[in-house]
Amino acid sequence: MSVDGWHTLLVLGGIRSGKSEFAESLVADAPTVRYVATAPAGDPEDTEWATRLAAHRARRPGSWTTEETAADPGRLVEVIATAGPNETLLVDDLGGWVTVLLDPAHQPADDTATITELATAVRSSAARVVLVSPEVGLSLVPTTPLGRAFTDALGATNRAVADACDAVALVVAGQAAWLKPAAPAHAVPLAATSPEAAPSRGAALRPAALQPAPRQTATTGAVPADLGAGDVTLPEVLTPAAAPVPAPVTPGAPDTGDWAAPTMALPMIATGLVIQPGMELPMPDDYTGPQAVDRLATLDIPGAGLGVLEQVVGFAAATQGTSTPRPWDSVRVLLIRGDHVGGASAGATTGESDRRARQARAGRGALARLAAENRAGLQIVEAPASAPIEDGPALSADEVEAALRYGWRLAEQAADAGVQLLVLAACGAGAEAAAAAVLAATAGAEPPTVLGRVVTEQGEIDDAAWMVRCAAVRDALHRTRRSAREAKDVLAELGGGDIALATGVLLGATARKVPVLLDGPVGAAAAMVSRDLAGQARHWCLLPDHGGRPGVRLAADVLGLTPLVDLRLDLGEGATALAALPLLRSALTLAATLPVHPSLGGPDDGDADRGGHTGDDERISDDGKRIGDDDQTGDDADFAEPEPAGPGPATTGSDEPVAPGRRAD
Repeated sequence: MSVDGWHTLLVLGGIRSGKSEFAESLVADAPTVRYVATAPAGDPEDTEWATRLAAHRARRPGSWTTEETAADPGRLVEVIATAGPNETLLVDDLGGWVTVLLDPAHQPADDTATITELATAVRSSAARVVLVSPEVGLSLVPTTPLGRAFTDALGATNRAVADACDAVALVVAGQAAWLKPAAPAHAVPLAATSPEAAPSRGAALRPAALQPAPRQTATTGAVPADLGAGDVTLPEVLTPAAAPVPAPVTPGAPDTGDWAAPTMALPMIATGLVIQPGMELPMPDDYTGPQAVDRLATLDIPGAGLGVLEQVVGFAAATQGTSTPRPWDSVRVLLIRGDHVGGASAGATTGESDRRARQARAGRGALARLAAENRAGLQIVEAPASAPIEDGPALSADEVEAALRYGWRLAEQAADAGVQLLVLAACGAGAEAAAAAVLAATAGAEPPTVLGRVVTEQGEIDDAAWMVRCAAVRDALHRTRRSAREAKDVLAELGGGDIALATGVLLGATARKVPVLLDGPVGAAAAMVSRDLAGQARHWCLLPDHGGRPGVRLAADVLGLTPLVDLRLDLGEGATALAALPLLRSALTLAATLPVHPSLGGPDDGDADRGGHTGDDERISDDGKRIGDDDQTGDDADFAEPEPAGPGPATTGSDEPVAPGRRAD
């Protein structure tokens, strides 16, 4: 099943009930859709039927492809059975398919066997399939043998397909009712679950989606292996004042409710979300980004404009779906702590990552103070410890699955809380060496070229430790030279818990359309792995600075991410992104608030901008008040010439100090 709770869906409805529009709205977020048209062409002189078909064609987006199966009823079975896991099929409708099935040209035939084959194909399909069918069981029994044959065959088809599908919906008068499974009591309209997403075509017809159940926050803990058990808590979120903000808990809420999201098309199993290659995740808006950048050329900006910060405006516009993006108000920092033992952590101080995590939790240290300066929440997450990669896998396959799902859930929690931007941070012994191993495996780089120098606590370069780390990465790559290079295999063999968890965060954030600031090797390695699971994830990532780290530079080049600044700060992963965040926000503020240049039709920036004309008898004081001639005591009453600043406050005969540059009256 998908995060919406279904993988295959049957949509039933009467004539003009809105069933087709409802089905189309369910797949509107899919990158590509194969529309399977089953209806025959009909009588060329039947203009009313031709008009209906034309209306259906007009609603289909240009990115959709269409396949006609009217010539052979067996073709539909073949299409569904052979569709791949990355495909989305919309079959409209089974009434047309039954019409072709009963056509004398295809008789004699075993109609029951063909219907069974269709149901079997739907049940075993790897693709996401939505089927539309007329509901004829509520009408009177037809009076003609042909009419009875049609209703009997269509009724049998609907029953067989409904039994094979994960979910069944009935559309009546444009309103959808879930027949399988029954809608939960806490279901809410889809529009209410994503207030920032613009309603797409047919959004009013979309089903009620499961509202992700709030979870009681908890202190930092390791990633649980039984994530799908339903009783797992998430780490607390610290406000800038370092106070935990607990969320209400829904007793007895099923764990699958936490994964509900209207933008996803992912399979589910009984124990929770399955993250696999080829996932269909949403993409940023292709049009609003370039529109926002083009709009900058019309603004009343002196000089050449925003320079490289135009990329920030384009990125924010595409991820927000508007050509006038707003600055990110709600920001959350996810600090992932996960240690790597063995040669990867050579030169690291024992217990240093734990100390850094405690320091951040207490509101001290560079990361916590920068988070407070940016009014960002801070969440410290414990990743499972990773075994020596030179000797064997860093994690087991089950631990990788749990870490991916846990990271996804953290992103879900942030999106449900209204977070508009995530900042990925990390601290852990050996994390940079593990990231270098992942980059070497996924990008084909040599370990020494992507592994940064080792700097001790005293600020000295430790070349001996660097060589040990290089040897560990080299041995790990040699050990896995014949292993698969699939994303989960790389995480298990080389990446470890922190990179696996960060990968889950990136995928979950992409699913919920939340942009992410990357900053450091763990985030870069996670982005490389997430690319192999869902290529859309990298489009939701922004890299403010490469920090002088060679691995981050390589990942940025492969992913097509252009660093915006070159501050060369080394304050720990995540801190540089927070240091650059005020600059990024300033660019968005200017883009959103500056008027169009007067030469292009914008308002003149003369006196009219101050709310009215100020003549010779009025002047504006420093605090914005108007001063008339009768209020003036002289030509220099408004502005005082600055006085020389001495070693202390200036005085004017009285005991009251006067600040330098001010006149005493």
